[in-house]
Amino acid sequence: MKVTVLVKPNQKKINVLKNEKGELIISVNATPIDGKANAALIEILADYFKVRKSSITILHGAKGKRKIIEIL
Repeated sequence: MKVTVLVKPNQKKINVLKNEKGELIISVNATPIDGKANAALIEILADYFKVRKSSITILHGAKGKRKIIEIL
């Protein structure tokens, strides 16, 4: 399954919302430095979809806010 995600780094609360386009908007409390926000995103998605972290891959947008994620 592929999911489009909009990541908001440096937020006070961790939050997962779904917008009208079907994208997930995820607020993470990690900084976007050295991949910390991506690591936090993978943890949050693993909990949200109830899968292992190794089942989640960032296909596109690893350095941007909008990402395409593949969940196996």
